[in-house]
Amino acid sequence: MDVHLVDGTYELFRHFFAVPQASDSEGNEIGAVRGVLTSVVSMLEAGATHVGVATDHVVESFRNELYPGYKTSEGVAPELLSQFPLLEEALELMGVKVWPMIPYEADDALASAAARAAADERVQKVFICTPDKDLAQCVVGTRVVQFDRRRGILRDAAGVVEKWGVKPESIPDYLAVVGDSADGFPGLPGWGPKAASLTFAQYLHFEDVPKDWRQWHASIRSAQRLSTVLFEQWNDALLYRTLATLRLDVPVFETVDELRWKGPRPEFERYCERIQAPGLHARASAALKSR
Repeated sequence: MDVHLVDGTYELFRHFFAVPQASDSEGNEIGAVRGVLTSVVSMLEAGATHVGVATDHVVESFRNELYPGYKTSEGVAPELLSQFPLLEEALELMGVKVWPMIPYEADDALASAAARAAADERVQKVFICTPDKDLAQCVVGTRVVQFDRRRGILRDAAGVVEKWGVKPESIPDYLAVVGDSADGFPGLPGWGPKAASLTFAQYLHFEDVPKDWRQWHASIRSAQRLSTVLFEQWNDALLYRTLATLRLDVPVFETVDELRWKGPRPEFERYCERIQAPGLHARASAALKSR
């Protein structure tokens, strides 16, 4: 079996800015919800059997307690935030496993689910459906891969190296020094993507980097300056790496069998009428019958 893990937060943001606004019969904004549901139905129609979707039920997480500058919901449109619980309800009615995250993030749920699914010998491949670079750290060989469904890009471990210049396990170290504006931490001064790629291509983690810059690999230019910054701001680097490291202990499921899609619940038909998208119920029902 294959397992498909979907970044519901990414999908909701993407559709919010890509599709027209729309309201349900109760006046709630549901344009992005309909877009995500359509996307998930298309996966089921294509033959996906074991599916899980993770969402940020609230944007804030335990990482905000570690670093005050970490991302928050400030500035996010209320019309977008209000659709998270609606999406979670809709996916449950569709019969899809959903993980609404508090106090973790959706990325933590995806990382935990990928690790747990990969531990099951029955699973042939795990698809982490998101282009988010944070999830690249979860890629394992050709078995756990990252899949950008919108652009049709499939990235295995070799693809991660090709894209960022480092192995999946070095992605948190890479992000720590380069910074991540989406998550709200700055990285270290003078550490750009090229320097980080060259460094962590040679040294897997911070702890492997020689403290004497003269022992650094010859391909790493400005080693003296980079070394000075890294070791003078060592605690900051460790903190940023902690922020970038996804948790693998989120309670997502006991067995991968919980992810098997068995069709929509009876209430899904009425829900689709409420959001003025009756075709979604018809498509989901047809996808079930085709199995």
